[in-house]
Amino acid sequence: MPWKSFCKAAGALAAMFLLAGHFLALAAQSRPEAPYFDASRMTMQPPPPAGVAIRAGRLFDPRTGTNLANQIIVIQGDRIVEVGPADRVKIPAGARVIDLSAATVLPGLIDRHVHLMQNQEPNDARALLVGQHYALANLYAGFTTLQDMNSPFTYATVELRDAINKGVIVGPRLQVTGPALNPRGATYYPAPSEPGTFGMTPGMPVWQNTANINSPWLARAAVRDRSHYGTDWVKIYETEDYEGSGYPVPSGAGAFMPDGKMISVPSLTLEENQAIVDEAHRRGLKVACHAYGGEGLRNCLVAGVDLPIHVIVGVTGAEGLDDETIRLFKVPLADGTLRPVNQTIWDLAGPLDEVDMKVSGGKTSRLRLTEASFKRLVAAGVTQTFGSGAYTVGHGVQAYQFAIYVKWGMSPAQALRTATSDATVGLNYDLGKQIGYVEKGRFADIVAVSGDPLSDITEMERVKFVMKGGVVYRNDVK
Repeated sequence: MPWKSFCKAAGALAAMFLLAGHFLALAAQSRPEAPYFDASRMTMQPPPPAGVAIRAGRLFDPRTGTNLANQIIVIQGDRIVEVGPADRVKIPAGARVIDLSAATVLPGLIDRHVHLMQNQEPNDARALLVGQHYALANLYAGFTTLQDMNSPFTYATVELRDAINKGVIVGPRLQVTGPALNPRGATYYPAPSEPGTFGMTPGMPVWQNTANINSPWLARAAVRDRSHYGTDWVKIYETEDYEGSGYPVPSGAGAFMPDGKMISVPSLTLEENQAIVDEAHRRGLKVACHAYGGEGLRNCLVAGVDLPIHVIVGVTGAEGLDDETIRLFKVPLADGTLRPVNQTIWDLAGPLDEVDMKVSGGKTSRLRLTEASFKRLVAAGVTQTFGSGAYTVGHGVQAYQFAIYVKWGMSPAQALRTATSDATVGLNYDLGKQIGYVEKGRFADIVAVSGDPLSDITEMERVKFVMKGGVVYRNDVK
């Protein structure tokens, strides 16, 4: 190997271990895993003063679920100023013309559940670098907006969001929860040698376990902490993955008993949940809840949480949900809107699916139960928001979920809506009114694929063009 090539390969390998060194050495895979993301492939082409015009051969319209043919999209700065048929929309003089006439153009994609800073790093500076690296991998894959759903060890996602918003660094739009309120685990925790409050003794330096939310008043205090540190959301972990003396014993192997019954021990009381939701809403924050099912899911829904996550079994523990779960989903939130749901797939597949099957004696898994609950929620008209649960090796490959949505009964148009128009539902600060569609007045967040995803949904796994806020970050359309 020539010395120059060797150095380049060695540098790439070193960077991989530095920024993405949390890759899991996994055997049989049932989900894609992202290769090391080389950020040098990303371009940055800001719009000229005269603006940009995109010739779109096909433009996916979430409102009708169809492709509009031969459209022109005119962009000034970071906004779309005109969209319409090529024979009606005039391209401004001097505008840069981007020819996507052989491609399908779509709104920028939205993933409402990622973990950009999942693992403990030696310091927040490293966490920020890792988080930006993963954020860029998502942006390059067409996800122009992300919701970070828990960074257990750091508040650096807040700094990442702010730096992107100020133009200090590049990345997708972010809404972040910071460290979750998380009195849970896959099994019981080792006790420290010295007595102390859970989560705050030496040897357990995990932000998400330090809140001590053991009453409604302490729960309010934990929300205030997150508000003071600048989060957009509060995330609650409602269910624990072990029961009694800690079954199942293998670390990380929680969620099922040997007979296949799902473990969903509630983490918090209804009163604690209500205090969290009330305090968050008073402070302009929204609340998401990780809830597999049972009493924890019931508490989440009754308390008025804005975005339930997972919803694998019903409030009674029923596989495929139950009428009471659907009824609670249909109860309007305080603002009169109906809440959406966020059911992840990427994080439940692969090795976790294999572990679940082993622990449950081959009877079931979180992924298998999600299919039935997904179908029930869709049939009931509950809005599904795209959420992958991606962490470490999942960033940039989560679009494989579109094909699973179609396999589970959605039309391709419905699947595309989960990451475009439907994914805007419930975003904080009215961000949802500015993204999710390619329409006049909205942010110029636009992606394109070579083929037609309404005919072949796997085209979404091969995004070729990415624009966020009028800036082109990728253009591989031939």
